[in-house]
Amino acid sequence: MSKIDRLLQRYDDLVTLPWSATDAGPQRVWLVVYDKADERRIRVRLTEFETATKKAGHTWIPVDLTDAFARWMGTQDYREAYFAEPDTLAMKLPRFHAWLVDQVRGELASPDAAHGVVALSGVAALFGLARVSGLVNDLAPHIRGRMVVFFPGSREENNFHLLDARDGWNYHAVAITAHDETEVA
Repeated sequence: MSKIDRLLQRYDDLVTLPWSATDAGPQRVWLVVYDKADERRIRVRLTEFETATKKAGHTWIPVDLTDAFARWMGTQDYREAYFAEPDTLAMKLPRFHAWLVDQVRGELASPDAAHGVVALSGVAALFGLARVSGLVNDLAPHIRGRMVVFFPGSREENNFHLLDARDGWNYHAVAITAHDETEVA
């Protein structure tokens, strides 16, 4: 069985379990952790995660963050100046983060999200622009169903490393990996 097949199986096992209404926000976050080299393979198979979710009786709300920065930048009045002097952009990144939180929070507020899965893909595109840890922390209180984050990187105990490059962040979520059993990290 391939690594992706194992991830799908473990996801299927988890999504079919009864969901507790008393879980705290961080416990409603599922991190599908996979090797960064498998990003395209995961993307091609996202529909299989969707199928497993729907088969379990839940809705699937996909949120692709790949072009989030470009969409945000397109709304900025001074975008040309930022490209001319990229160092000035650093002070605007907290605004990008806030915009990103608002975008995903809108999906989390949809009626279907109460008993569904909001699936974040493309988080690797945030590298250097926004921290996935900050995004997840800010969104956790707003999760009514479940939020799955497709996370290209690694996990060591409770520490998650996006693209294996950053200092890890300690988070209490359900980790779904191909290397060991699905467990609360």
